[in-house]
Amino acid sequence: MVLNNREGNDVAGLGKFLVRRALTFVPTLIGVTLIVFVIAYVIPANPVRAWAGGEKASQAAIEMIKKEYHLDQPWYDQYIFLVKGLFTNSLLDPLNQEPVFDNIGNRFVVTFQLALFAFFFVVLMGLPLGIISALKRNSTVDMVLRIIALVFISTPIYVIAYLFIWLFFIHWNATTLAGIPPGPPHKITHIPVIDDILTLNWSNFVQQVKRFWLPGFTLGIAAAGVLMRFTRNSFLEAYSRDSTLFLKAKGVPKSRLYRHVLKNALVPVITILALQFGGLLAGTPITETVFNLPGIGRYALQAIMYLDFPALIGVTFLYAIVFVTANLIADILYAIIDPRVRF
Repeated sequence: MVLNNREGNDVAGLGKFLVRRALTFVPTLIGVTLIVFVIAYVIPANPVRAWAGGEKASQAAIEMIKKEYHLDQPWYDQYIFLVKGLFTNSLLDPLNQEPVFDNIGNRFVVTFQLALFAFFFVVLMGLPLGIISALKRNSTVDMVLRIIALVFISTPIYVIAYLFIWLFFIHWNATTLAGIPPGPPHKITHIPVIDDILTLNWSNFVQQVKRFWLPGFTLGIAAAGVLMRFTRNSFLEAYSRDSTLFLKAKGVPKSRLYRHVLKNALVPVITILALQFGGLLAGTPITETVFNLPGIGRYALQAIMYLDFPALIGVTFLYAIVFVTANLIADILYAIIDPRVRF
């Protein structure tokens, strides 16, 4: 009976915690879109003329666009129009007259797949190298790994991208940078690389890997450096706890001792990984532009270049959803692993 009451309290505490965190969704999304709108509103530029065709645009076309997008109304009316259009998917991109979220949806698959490849390299490199660095603390191996991580964290991503293109594409011819391979005929998740695995379409899977591994490696290598340093510090912190010292005093074998330390060290690392995936998904503009990938990040840069404020606010709204969701997932994982944060 005592155990049942305790489990019930844990579930109730987790439920209240999730409700509190979920309530931050709406104000966060509204705040992000409002900030972006205000920045776009105060920019000393005339987007309407750009939407209407540039310097040769007729006054009649300009007036029509102003009326269509409520640009002849007060700022708050314009903001309400934009937000309402986002939620109803009735907001049209002024450059191609298609719904903004349709344009974003058509590009989301590319961005999500790029983030998946990047996340794979983050986990593949960040976790084991962080553990090795901790085990070899203050040694030459530790110093080299920390310096390499710091270099990739500090170097601008476009520099890394062009360096990798020269090395892997031009010098070694180990990848392809042309086009996007078609997805499998039978779509399950609509993410080509995942559907290829599920449908055992290995030839198409190889094509997807050839096209996306280098952009993913480029996008993920800095995040892998961050994860490596975080894993190292977390491992060393767990290794210095009293529980670990007690096990060492008992003469527990090193393999068992390291498993104990790793289990405790990975608790905060798991939550960081959830946040990193959100960051990778929203951090693709430069990578997509350099590698000519038609994803959401490249769409956002084009929106900035052409003063396409509806598209820019739509992309920002999606990025806000991604980050808020990633934060919520991280909070859920941490609350499940460490019940103390629920209260």
